[in-house]
Amino acid sequence: MKTLADFNFKDKKALIRVDFNVPLDENFHVTDATRIEAAKPTIDKILADGGSVILMSHLGRPKGVEAKYSLKHILATASEILGVTVKFAENCIGEPAQTAAANLKAGEVLLLENLRFHNEEEAGDVAFSKELASLGNIYVNDAFGTAHRAHASTTIIAQFFPNTKCFGLLLAREIESLNRVLKNSEKPVTAVLGGSKVSSKITVIENILDKVDHMIIGGGMTFTFVKALGGKIGDSICEDDKQELALEILRLAKEKGVQIHIPVDVIAADAFSNDAKTQIIDVNNIPDGWQGLDAGPKSLENFKKIILESKTILWNGPLGVFEMPSFANGTIELGNYIAEATANGAFSLVGGGDSVSAVKQFGLEEKMSYVSTGGGAMLEMLEGRTLPGIAAILD
Repeated sequence: MKTLADFNFKDKKALIRVDFNVPLDENFHVTDATRIEAAKPTIDKILADGGSVILMSHLGRPKGVEAKYSLKHILATASEILGVTVKFAENCIGEPAQTAAANLKAGEVLLLENLRFHNEEEAGDVAFSKELASLGNIYVNDAFGTAHRAHASTTIIAQFFPNTKCFGLLLAREIESLNRVLKNSEKPVTAVLGGSKVSSKITVIENILDKVDHMIIGGGMTFTFVKALGGKIGDSICEDDKQELALEILRLAKEKGVQIHIPVDVIAADAFSNDAKTQIIDVNNIPDGWQGLDAGPKSLENFKKIILESKTILWNGPLGVFEMPSFANGTIELGNYIAEATANGAFSLVGGGDSVSAVKQFGLEEKMSYVSTGGGAMLEMLEGRTLPGIAAILD
């Protein structure tokens, strides 16, 4: 696996695919700069070597050229974080890009305009990839969030750098962290899978059953399992057509010696609202008109014991509707248990949009071993797929 450490960037122009698809407010100010901060170590290393950096990214889902999706909106924030005045090319190909790249000096950083202003980016067009490739000497992929897409700048471009392509520090760390869970884990290994639907996690569950000792199932998925086992779930969310699948997962887990843990009690509410009436109730006996919206205290005690005995922990998905304070306790407590296990020497990997939002919201991010930057990409790796953006560098 070639990384930045395999190259000296002195007098080289590094063409880096970053993921600067950051949220902007109505005045086009960056509201969360995490992704820009995550790319800084890679950029710093190249500049410290005496190289220059050409950054390419997408922003949003533009239909052609749309001013609101221009990457010029993030220039000020990127310059502040990187500690250099970032130059800007009004296009990612053609004369503006060629001239700006040609004039770039050692220690300078250039940001190209939004790749997705061109349909050829998502189409994986070879000629477009070749034109991008002509701007730099070494290709660096540091965009885990888009590594599962076979786009021009993430995958196709790599063929024009047969011996001068590598992973950036961020992408390398993502791969290493996932491999620590999937391939080189210290036992016991526990996976916590939450969220609303079994259907969205089925391939993940099937792929990791061979790799874990314990699987905690929480969130809305709980009720598909409970109903399949004959429990009464009231008005709780449930995928009725996935009950057979839930039973099959339980059967497979038993066959493989994996212990599956489902909440035994829940915080139930009489409406999907933060101000609803609530009660703690047995997960198998939720009355009509009530729905389970968070894990209950007995469930959390059970989960705590499992987490604190684990040496490797994967967390993907919340235990309840944590966006509402009344139903956030289960997710917060789970985060605290994982933080405690991590402090005691366990390796913890958090990934998937909602779990990442939760650890940030509740101030737990620094207490985890690694928080993944790529939701869809991480899920596909957990499903056992080879991501095109990673394969292109390894090729």
